[in-house]
Amino acid sequence: MHHQALQLVRCLIKEMMKLNDLYAYDSLAAGAIANATRLGIHEVVEEIVESVPKLACARDPDNRSMFQRAVIERHENIFNLIYQMSDHKHSVTMDIDESGSNILHLAGRLAPLEKLNLVSGAALQMQRELQWFKEVEKFVRPSYIEAQNNAKETPAMVFTREHKDLVVAGGEWMKDTANSCTISAALIVTVVFAAIITVPGGSDTSGLPVFSRDLAFMVFIISDALSLFTSATSLLLFLSILTSRYAEGDFLCILPKRLILGLVTLFLSITTMMVAFTFSLYLVLDHRKAWMLVPVAALACLPVTCFVSLQFPLLVDLISSTYGRGIFRKQSDRQFY
Repeated sequence: MHHQALQLVRCLIKEMMKLNDLYAYDSLAAGAIANATRLGIHEVVEEIVESVPKLACARDPDNRSMFQRAVIERHENIFNLIYQMSDHKHSVTMDIDESGSNILHLAGRLAPLEKLNLVSGAALQMQRELQWFKEVEKFVRPSYIEAQNNAKETPAMVFTREHKDLVVAGGEWMKDTANSCTISAALIVTVVFAAIITVPGGSDTSGLPVFSRDLAFMVFIISDALSLFTSATSLLLFLSILTSRYAEGDFLCILPKRLILGLVTLFLSITTMMVAFTFSLYLVLDHRKAWMLVPVAALACLPVTCFVSLQFPLLVDLISSTYGRGIFRKQSDRQFY
């Protein structure tokens, strides 16, 4: 259906061009390009502008350009057309609307609710809003960054005013996530620290562990130590999140990076703790009951699997949003205006 709709657009443009009438271009195509921009259909915009290049500067009923509308509606596929432009890319961001706001003022506004809901968690929503603001800032004149609109507000002031509630919600979301993970990390630290002192099998008369020469004992010691180190690191990372100042800029990189490292180290600590428990049980039960290792190991995978199923989607979203390709990039090699 998508390809058929695009073929229909090309057919309509071809018929429109046969009219050879500039007024017809404006009356027929200007409304279409405004609607395509409002809906975020960049293919229609590209097809129209390729046939009638001057329509790249077309205005919608609110007298805003397609890039201004794309920023307001948070349609990254429309805004990304700026990467396919020649030297015009700097001129299309110079427009000032009736309120005296430039395109960076518009980027400072809060995104529509339906766009915010596409991102999970208030902290990641705040990160996405900061990414939009920083990206638009790259294409405006340096003077526009501190320019004031009719309300005497700079783009940064608009951003702060519009996002103050989202900053609070993002801080609460971060605190709740860090709090729940802190409890888990603290419990693991306590358990594995006690396990390293009270080694399985006890000690002989010389004070050495009874199973000190056993390979399974070495696996137990190494995995228990790794669990202790990773859980302690995770605990410190989550505590650093809880004591953060939760400023606007912290949601861009600092807080997401800490949460990513905290979740990764917590996952490693749970995994190595289960490995340590499995081999400890194997040593205590007796080497001759090696068949017990298989069901115990299978059951030990249960908490690891549970953690992955519950937290892995969040971790993927965090990594993708912080270290991934991002939503701003060149979509094709096709020249646009």
